[in-house]
Amino acid sequence: MTDDPGLAVGERAPNVSGDLVTPDGDVESVALDDLLADGPVLLCFYTADFSPDCVEQWCAFRDFDWFASGDAVQVVGVSKSGVGLHRKFIDRLNLTFPMFSDSDLEIAAAFDVVYRALGVTKRSRRSCFLLDRDRVVRYRWLSHHWLDPTRDVPPVSEIYEAVRERLDIEDPDTFGF
Repeated sequence: MTDDPGLAVGERAPNVSGDLVTPDGDVESVALDDLLADGPVLLCFYTADFSPDCVEQWCAFRDFDWFASGDAVQVVGVSKSGVGLHRKFIDRLNLTFPMFSDSDLEIAAAFDVVYRALGVTKRSRRSCFLLDRDRVVRYRWLSHHWLDPTRDVPPVSEIYEAVRERLDIEDPDTFGF
């Protein structure tokens, strides 16, 4: 891994594919281009289902209604967890996001976010990449926690503002409230 990991803003992401678990529990092999056909994707790498930090992260995304109800960007998770665990994780937390199972870390490697925790266990560095329809990275957030870069939780409101700015999304209607 380089000193500045992760694909840079302006780089084109590879057309990776993998088993994607949908919120209703279906599983299919999906390529990134297929997801991008519906619009921009915010690809969020995390360590593993049910770890405390990951539960906190996905509950924050779930509770931030703009990501759940907006159609300007699709939020997609990526972790080392398997298909069965993803189904339980999505169900238990009532998530509305699809999740890639990246057990071999090939997707994480393609985005240069594989990290060796304490020099031993490989996992994904907690990170988020906003990709436009052409797979160009328009925004990225990477954990740089001093002890373990899987420990930081993405700042949802910062990511929201960056997505709005990069995709030129106007403020949602507040109906006077």
